[in-house]
Amino acid sequence: MISGESQSAWSVVRQRNFLPYFIGNAASASGTWFQNLAASVLVYRLTHSALMLGVLNACQFGPVLLLAPWTGRIADAFDRRKLLLLTQAIAAAISGTLAALVWTGSVSTWGVVAFAAALGVVTAFATPAQMALVGSLVPTKDLAPAIALNSMTFNIARAVGPAAAALVIAVLGIAAAFLVNALTFLVFVVALAFVSTAPVPRARTTSLRDSFAMVRAEPRLGGYLLVVMAVGMTSDPVNTESPAIAHAFGYPPVWAGAVVGCFGLGAVIAAFGRAVRGVQSHRQMAATLFVFGGGIVLMAVSPWFPLALVFVLCAGFGYLSSNTAATTRLQLGVTEDQRGRIMALWSVAFLGARPVASLVDGAISSVAGVRVAAPILAIPVLVAASILMRSERRSAHEPSLARRLVDQRTVR
Repeated sequence: MISGESQSAWSVVRQRNFLPYFIGNAASASGTWFQNLAASVLVYRLTHSALMLGVLNACQFGPVLLLAPWTGRIADAFDRRKLLLLTQAIAAAISGTLAALVWTGSVSTWGVVAFAAALGVVTAFATPAQMALVGSLVPTKDLAPAIALNSMTFNIARAVGPAAAALVIAVLGIAAAFLVNALTFLVFVVALAFVSTAPVPRARTTSLRDSFAMVRAEPRLGGYLLVVMAVGMTSDPVNTESPAIAHAFGYPPVWAGAVVGCFGLGAVIAAFGRAVRGVQSHRQMAATLFVFGGGIVLMAVSPWFPLALVFVLCAGFGYLSSNTAATTRLQLGVTEDQRGRIMALWSVAFLGARPVASLVDGAISSVAGVRVAAPILAIPVLVAASILMRSERRSAHEPSLARRLVDQRTVR
């Protein structure tokens, strides 16, 4: 356990500052799946190309990698709440404009890609601030359950958003899905207006080199970043190629919502458990990584679609468990005024690796099929799980993270 007593997840949710954030973030995250599914379905309908799905996602997440030298520094140097208010308002304007263009039939395939890239720029600045903001909404002793609950919002959205988006697309059309996304950004803006954050020391001007120096000073942080990167890469077949996965099993592209929804449902199930527990051991993290990678492989080789969805659900469980554990260790391993920078590196690891993964995934899928590409993309987490299992014996003789944090506070 991180603290002597593990507080109920629901008592954390009810906290004055966390509840509005929780609701607003859940709404915005759900809207993002409306955006992602609508863009993927539109591009796939226009091109019938798995490679173009990879290009779409590469352009969406590429800015996270390119802008990393600045985004973490900005999240540590400026008011994170105000930064989120600005980025969410801009994102609402971008999504609303895209909805209008699609409604009038004025957007092309590359136009959709361009709007995805624009939202990617906004995401690059918003993500470090948003992830670091959680630490200033709750007391330090509640940080671990708060991070798990924050992850839960994204995965509740992953479970509910794609299915709702598929329904909206089928009944009202793709433009309506983009409009819903714009409205959910505004819901998050309203929620942030009701949040007040604890004072956070502002970091001095730093460079990306200083951020990497933090990782060199504590090599375990680098290890957890590699776990996050592996998780992000292996999740790409579900996030990027879900229309192609549905098509490979003989279902129309709109069934991508079922693929992504089952993955999100598995993640939500995991999040309920993670929200009331402490930090996982290396052995536990390795086990959840094996569940994640194994679920992706078994999904790909399944003979029929319903069984594949069961394995996708298992993969989602492993995905959330391992990613939350690594993210919690990262946030607890640095001071408050360093969290923006470490979460910028988290963004590079988790989101910045996605453009490469998406292009590799799309290229393999276009040549050999998505049911070949998915097991190949599962290799990173299976390798990471194997390394963690081997390191467990060594770490058993070292102080735990919780023990080292207590010792550090005692020295101070």
